[in-house]
Amino acid sequence: MAAALKSEIGPIRELVQEQRFAEALRAADALLSSAPENPELQYLRAVSQRMLGDTAAALATLATLERLDPRFSRLYQERGYCYVALKQAPQAIEAFLRGVKANPALPASWKMLEGLYRMTGQAANAVQAAGHLATLNKLPPAVVTATALFHDGELAAAEQMVRDFLLKQGHHVEAMRLLARIGMEHDVLDDAQLLLEAVLDLEPNYRLARFEYAQVLCRRHLYPEAQAQAGKLLAVDRANRDYRTLYAMTCVGLGQHERAIELYRALLPGSVQPAELHLSIAHSLKTLGQQAPAIAEYRAAAAAREGFGDAWWSLANLKTYRFTDAELGQMRAADAAATTGPIDRYHLCFALGKALEDRLQYADSFEYYARGNALKRAASRYRPEVIEQNTRLQIEVCTPELFARHEHSGAQAADPIFIVGLPRSGSTLIEQILASHSKVEGTHELADVPRMVVELQGRDWQLENPRYPGVLAQMGPEDFCRLGEKYLRDTRSYRSGKAHFIDKMPNNFRHVGLIHLMLPNARIIDARREPLACCFGNLKQLFAHGQEFAYSVADIARYYRTYLELMRHWDAVLPGRVLRVQYEDVVADLEGNVRRILDYCGLGFEPACVEFYRTERSVRTASSEQVRQPIYREALDQWRHYEPWLGPLREALGDALTRYRE
Repeated sequence: MAAALKSEIGPIRELVQEQRFAEALRAADALLSSAPENPELQYLRAVSQRMLGDTAAALATLATLERLDPRFSRLYQERGYCYVALKQAPQAIEAFLRGVKANPALPASWKMLEGLYRMTGQAANAVQAAGHLATLNKLPPAVVTATALFHDGELAAAEQMVRDFLLKQGHHVEAMRLLARIGMEHDVLDDAQLLLEAVLDLEPNYRLARFEYAQVLCRRHLYPEAQAQAGKLLAVDRANRDYRTLYAMTCVGLGQHERAIELYRALLPGSVQPAELHLSIAHSLKTLGQQAPAIAEYRAAAAAREGFGDAWWSLANLKTYRFTDAELGQMRAADAAATTGPIDRYHLCFALGKALEDRLQYADSFEYYARGNALKRAASRYRPEVIEQNTRLQIEVCTPELFARHEHSGAQAADPIFIVGLPRSGSTLIEQILASHSKVEGTHELADVPRMVVELQGRDWQLENPRYPGVLAQMGPEDFCRLGEKYLRDTRSYRSGKAHFIDKMPNNFRHVGLIHLMLPNARIIDARREPLACCFGNLKQLFAHGQEFAYSVADIARYYRTYLELMRHWDAVLPGRVLRVQYEDVVADLEGNVRRILDYCGLGFEPACVEFYRTERSVRTASSEQVRQPIYREALDQWRHYEPWLGPLREALGDALTRYRE
């Protein structure tokens, strides 16, 4: 249907180009009756109306287009032309500026801005606009058009155009950089990294490319490398606020929170977006366990930008914070406001769900949690069949024969302790217990194993025939030793010299086979929780990144069942290799389970592990404040307050409700 509509719009576009505006308008109106929400049609209609002298009608059409698609940058350019026709220079300047802010690759807007600035006596602004125009004029038209498509969100069309250009023209710095930015939007970060490395090989002094390269490294959790790149940028321009912010982000990634707080605070004076800075400061304070200052910063973030959903959710996500009546009213008002965007709205929904839960208003609380999940799921590209396919292949590939063949493979160090499972299963509690031991380093959810999986998967990934995990059967002992040594080397920056360290990435349960093959002496702990409590705990949680399976009843139930299936497989093919720790058992007998965990890890008993809540360390996860308190049994059954609405979840879980301890 989309292809058919596209073919019908093409002739209308040609009519506009041929200046046959009356015919174009009639054709656009006829097609809009069946496709009223198509942005391109609305745009062509507005252009035709303006060129026929009906400027008021054109502005009305553009207002409709803005409601449909505010990212469509050419609507602001067309609005600028309308105001020029009306001889309203200030409004025209404002419209063109909105256009180039949304999409800097609009040569016509920059040209109009240059003329309007000169006409209104704004010489400096005219020179700046002329500079932007000159930059665009130096670029090949295909790159300019592809850049404009990119900024308008038409990623597929932009990618096709820039790839075709590069195939014909070979290396071109701006085209390669644009392709890298498209890769970043698609989360294909390894390609983006390689492209930007090639750009910097060609132009080592290209600071914008280096800045984007450092951003990619951050997103790939390669924080030492990212910090080195940020340092190079600061050496050239120490006053640059973007470079300073980037460096602070790398400090957070490396666990250097005191330094990050100092850097963020130094950025506050003169900031045009103080809300984000207050939020970043608060996150680091929370990680360090400084709750009162963190709360003050979260409140400052909420005050700095009206309807800032992330600030309100971050307060709720402390789990121990209680909202005032006034704050509850502010959140409700922001949720009701038509101007609140979808990201702020789902943050607000989760915050309101938690606020009302604390007030024992469970029906209203559940409604907000359900709304928040629906909004988040609608924005997600999660496909449960990908996880299920991976599980089936892990079971097929990771056989007793494979492990017997590689009995002596891998790096032999026993430093890592992996804690795997689902989020909200007690993994942070186990981490805090172990990190309270004098010989164990607590780090955080390290991305190193998932990053290795991406590299093993390769770039030509296909759901029907993925390279990983099948590639494990084709690898030799030296390959697994190399991966193990790489993991130990890459994680060294998170350590301070203790004998053991913890990697608490929960989704690593899918890669126990790989972990065993590359690090046969590492410890692996499966943190498990009763399915209704665990799954509903995920449905109440808005995660900062990833965990896209957690935003619908169907998805979380399928994921939990898949988790049980795969863990049963690991127990069968690697008997005794993984220690299962049931959250409910830890609550019932803390010391007994602490001793069991320490025995499995080859560690002597230390009383500090039982008094884990006294341990001062950085904790990044949603349970950070909870593990700074003694265990309390009431947490086990909190989900029961919502039991009247959990029928669909119970049904979706099926026999997992009784088999989760097998």
